Amino acid sequence: MAIPYPHFIATEKAAMDAGLLLPSSSPSVIFTQDDLKKIAAYKAVEYVESGMVLGLGTGSTAKHAVDRIGELLRQGKLKDIVGIPTSKKTHEQALSLGIPLSDLDSHPVVDLAIDGADEVDPFLNLVKGRGGSLLREKMVESACKKFIVIVDESKLVNYLGGSRLAMPVEVIQFCWRFTAERLRKLFEEAGCVAKLRTFGEKEEPFVTDNGNFIVDLYFERSIGDLKAASDAILQLAGVVEHGMFLDMATTVIVAGELGLTVKNK
Repeated sequence: MAIPYPHFIATEKAAMDAGLLLPSSSPSVIFTQDDLKKIAAYKAVEYVESGMVLGLGTGSTAKHAVDRIGELLRQGKLKDIVGIPTSKKTHEQALSLGIPLSDLDSHPVVDLAIDGADEVDPFLNLVKGRGGSLLREKMVESACKKFIVIVDESKLVNYLGGSRLAMPVEVIQFCWRFTAERLRKLFEEAGCVAKLRTFGEKEEPFVTDNGNFIVDLYFERSIGDLKAASDAILQLAGVVEHGMFLDMATTVIVAGELGLTVKNK
């Protein structure tokens, strides 16, 4: 959907860097949702400095940030960057852009990570992983000194699960139905429905980069205490990780009708 986009100073710079706005543009510009993602991503990359070890996120919004980092490296405006990708897809993208890559074994402390999110609550807790990369994302982003999240305003919710869209849980393939039913029962009071993630016309199970399945949880109501919910999920044998990223984001950049909003922890 196209959104009228008034000008703000920070917004203008990011928009012009993204090639979406000229200095002579009129005061009201129509941007698509993907344009908004790109503007937020370019704003986040302004936090990147030469010599940093960077966590490279996965998804449609994070892709713009990785593209921008590659562009700045080619222009010589960034130097000595090391990227740690959060998925095979991002690994391939970064390689194609000439971004030097490494891993957490070699760089256990990451200076900064930039990634998108599927939901952001008022306390900057997140749901991530609807793209299927939640485990590697959480490993990299939990090792960061600073974690910048970039979203458009459609991702803002009153509580996690409030969008009524999936909250993913990565599970091992062995007896996944058993695990899915146990997950559903955990949140029965919240009206939970648990579904195996599939893809394609044949509805084949989606397999993560780690060889696991994903069970998507859908809630009709709030699940309450998020820390308690997290602990309960992780205590189930067969669960690898869940898509709630609690108290991890240090900054959230939101692109919306009123420009860019930067929220800090």
